[in-house]
Amino acid sequence: MEQDELRKIPSVNKLLSHPSVLKFKDLFGTELIAHSVRIVIDNSRIEILKGAKAKDIDALVDEVKKLVNDVAGNTLKPVINATGIILHTNLGRAPLSKEILNEMEPILSGYSNLEFDLHTGKRGDRTDHINELLKFITGAEDILIVNNNAAAVYFILKTFAEKKEVIVSRGELIEIGGSFRMPEIMKASGTRMVEVGSTNRTRITDYEKAITAKTRLLFKANKSNYFIGGFSEEVNIEELSQLAKKHNLILVYDVGSGLLKKPADPKFSDEHDIRSCLKGGADLVTFSCDKLIGATQAGIIAGRKDLIKVLSKAPLMRTLRVDKFTIAALNTILKFYLREEDLFKKSPVFAMLNKSKGELLNLAEKLSNDLKNYQINNEIIESKAQCGGGAFPQLELDSYAVKIMFMIPNKNFAEKLYKSLLKYEKPVLGILREGEILFDVFTIREEDIATIVKAVKNKLKTHK
Repeated sequence: MEQDELRKIPSVNKLLSHPSVLKFKDLFGTELIAHSVRIVIDNSRIEILKGAKAKDIDALVDEVKKLVNDVAGNTLKPVINATGIILHTNLGRAPLSKEILNEMEPILSGYSNLEFDLHTGKRGDRTDHINELLKFITGAEDILIVNNNAAAVYFILKTFAEKKEVIVSRGELIEIGGSFRMPEIMKASGTRMVEVGSTNRTRITDYEKAITAKTRLLFKANKSNYFIGGFSEEVNIEELSQLAKKHNLILVYDVGSGLLKKPADPKFSDEHDIRSCLKGGADLVTFSCDKLIGATQAGIIAGRKDLIKVLSKAPLMRTLRVDKFTIAALNTILKFYLREEDLFKKSPVFAMLNKSKGELLNLAEKLSNDLKNYQINNEIIESKAQCGGGAFPQLELDSYAVKIMFMIPNKNFAEKLYKSLLKYEKPVLGILREGEILFDVFTIREEDIATIVKAVKNKLKTHK
């Protein structure tokens, strides 16, 4: 019986000559297709030996196609973000506009003077193109750019406090994206973390009592992705700066979210900005580039010139430096900070943060009406959007969402529709909440509406 099933497995050549597989050969070449066919046949043989029945050739062809797509297909796709979370970590955080990309294109499509000084004809430094601009905006004596903010923190700890002590408040032992925790980064850097205070209250005396001959750094972390309210207390940067100077220690502030300076808009009043932190006395401040700066992934260290000089000459700097894409993006985007009107107009992140309720309602009404044109019942409800990405943890942004109305509420059907929208040719990520599907318009553009409507219409038709 088992041998009969094994005989039903088609040969490698038969699968390779199947019309659907031949099309894949034209796209991806013979070597990958042949490799995938052999794996599928081997897996089929193993399944039969475990008691399974032989699959027909069409099923095996589908497995070959899936395996090829897993290896070489376009798994990275543009996604419509209808979650209302602006800096969505899983969706690449800050989006770059077409205008930004167009300005970067001449630099990236050819050669550039990335590390070449056109005045001297000698080798230059890649960060020279943005150093002066960043120093001007933040008020820093000097800056350094590495590949992300966690790397910036690790680099500082490793360079200045390896085998030494770093004092940090228990209320600031944050966890960042991907389950990386501050204590783990400190441990990896070779420093000894000294926790002071309690989760909700830490005083300046807690820091002072913990200082020993082995202490090298005072470390403060901005609670950028959560907040502690009620009976709470933390030490401000000015007090910590005085204490650091008194004991000849380095004060490091991990701000994270990367607001370079405060705009006039009152919604930004509670967010820590780099300029104020440096003015308050931090020796080094670290922050991300793909959050409120609105650029690509990178981390910036800003602060004292003497400390930056030590970091810039450390061997580890070579492994942490950023590429030309990051420099080009920052060179374009940082200029928006020179004029506030440019920041809110040209930066996609700030443009979204600046959306009025009228604009949002217009988007919601258009989406709702276009869905109704295809007899898709829905209603507009008030919603709360978020900045996300480790910024403005307390800020709730008034928004609207369009909710799909089913004839008979069905949680399983809603979940199936939600998941099927993720498999659309341009995936649509909405909100699945208590058996309902919502599309928050805060993070969608008007040109996204046609795609959302088409996707919902097609997927509802499939599931009927």
